[in-house]
Amino acid sequence: MLDFYRRLHRAISPSSGDEDEPRTDGGVVSDGAATGPESESDTGVTERLSAAIDRRFGTDFVESSIFWLPPFLLMGLFVYGAVIWNLLISFTDYEGFANAPDYSNLDFEMYTRALADSGFIDAAVNTLILLVAFTAGTLAVGLVLAILIDRGIRFENTFRTIYLLPMSLSFVVTAQFWLWIYNYNNGIANSVIGVVGLGPISWLGNQGIVLYAVIFALMWQFSGYAMVVYLAGLRAIPDEHYEAAKVDGASTLKMYWRVIIPQLKGATISAAVVLMVFGMKAFDFLYSLVGGYRPPNGADILATKMVREAYSNSQWAYGAAIAIVLFGMALAVIGPYLVYEYRRNNL
Repeated sequence: MLDFYRRLHRAISPSSGDEDEPRTDGGVVSDGAATGPESESDTGVTERLSAAIDRRFGTDFVESSIFWLPPFLLMGLFVYGAVIWNLLISFTDYEGFANAPDYSNLDFEMYTRALADSGFIDAAVNTLILLVAFTAGTLAVGLVLAILIDRGIRFENTFRTIYLLPMSLSFVVTAQFWLWIYNYNNGIANSVIGVVGLGPISWLGNQGIVLYAVIFALMWQFSGYAMVVYLAGLRAIPDEHYEAAKVDGASTLKMYWRVIIPQLKGATISAAVVLMVFGMKAFDFLYSLVGGYRPPNGADILATKMVREAYSNSQWAYGAAIAIVLFGMALAVIGPYLVYEYRRNNL
């Protein structure tokens, strides 16, 4: 296939260098093309187009298209095409497969309905709380672990593996693990607080604390990831910075707070973006931990409400509108990060 593209490029390239061959009817051909007035015009257009493509993209762009073009088209159809179709559905009153969506009367009814829905407002607030608390808590724990490991403790590789291991588990496995820990009758959490004389707590049944129980479990799973990102950032800081801070008489706490941590800005931003994206994808974790399409209001986030409205209540247009809101939140997280990386010449 690459040979085909190379032959095609030589055929349309003005600098192919191949000599004309005599035609059987007395004319000449240039790489198989006639040289009459009409063919000269066609060849000129083709040559200019080929030269423009070469100047803009290079020869490798055409030759490698067999590799990137099929996945590009598939992604365009099944990812971005699906997002556009979902946006159109959110402007209708589609309720499922019983009737086809009516695209003749598009409006913002589902979005105004969402703003008037207290359940949507609660889910949006819970989503923001989850993203902020989960991201900040995970970054803090990961930073502390990275600093401890970076100070040259024994069995560093073992501890690093242990801390990172939970991230390799799926949300469903992690949820089942914490479902056992939060068990009201014989869970580890209630057993530990019982030692200090506190009564058993319904971690997943109390709407006031269930969201924070979920956040704590997610922090346990992703703190190892934040640790690895911060550890890489710490190892990239020259030893001279540590030595200079010590020479100036800075304590260990001041050295990290004023000298080392400010240099971890890039690692913090990168890790925060990844963690917030994972927080938005926590539907399967909540579904497995709390159970069913109807979690308590205290743990209801936009992802769970979206699935519940679409599949349980057959309100597909309303579920599509919630999905677009969630998609907008994801863009609000990823967009500034891409701009930041572009300005740093990393894209």
